[in-house]
Amino acid sequence: MPRQAFGRRFDLSAAGLALAGCSAPEFSAGSAPAEAAVDQGFVPAQDAASQAALTPDAALTLLADGNARFVAGTPARRDYGDQIRATAAAQYPFAVVLGCIDSRVPIETVFDQGIGDIFSARVAGNIVNTELLGSMEFACRLAGAKLVVVLGHTSCGAVKGAISSARLGNLTQLVQKIDPAVEAIEGERDVDNAGYVDGVAEENVRMVIEEIRRESPVLATMEQEREIRIVGAMYDVSTGVVRFI
Repeated sequence: MPRQAFGRRFDLSAAGLALAGCSAPEFSAGSAPAEAAVDQGFVPAQDAASQAALTPDAALTLLADGNARFVAGTPARRDYGDQIRATAAAQYPFAVVLGCIDSRVPIETVFDQGIGDIFSARVAGNIVNTELLGSMEFACRLAGAKLVVVLGHTSCGAVKGAISSARLGNLTQLVQKIDPAVEAIEGERDVDNAGYVDGVAEENVRMVIEEIRRESPVLATMEQEREIRIVGAMYDVSTGVVRFI
């Protein structure tokens, strides 16, 4: 079903009402404050026109360029007050990033993105489940995001937990989802073996991408029809660099 058929107000029965707080209704961001911010060299928030004009490849470039600015210490200038006003009635993010809960990997920061630019979902080990799949389907199918990124990182504690067969409450079931990646990578299974830990983290990213495609016909179809891209990436906690894989 075309995304436009749902409408920007997402009147999808009770479920649609529950999502109304994060919907993207009709709204023009071309207000006087926004225009003034642009005149002063500030990056404006994403709006309907800029989102519609982006291809999945262009969305990926925006993230790559943002990370380059982050690493160089030259972030884009933003008027957050203006971005709050511009996105108060609508949001038009260009990407959704599934990342780890690790405090060293704040998604919007490492990609130098502002308010309303990207959806971010965070869970230990950047694993995926039904709730996260539904969130990504909302982001892409209903809200117009052009890119899905699964972002792993070096020295991941959840990966180390899987390697060491950690057992602790609900954490046990979570790290077990990373076990297939542990089994897939050869090497000394030691949490102090940085190369092995990072290899498992990268393999986990690849496996999560395949799980997204397998468990979400909505996203798989959008990818096949080139409406979106689904890609993986690894963040280096020692350098700040994101490497797309």
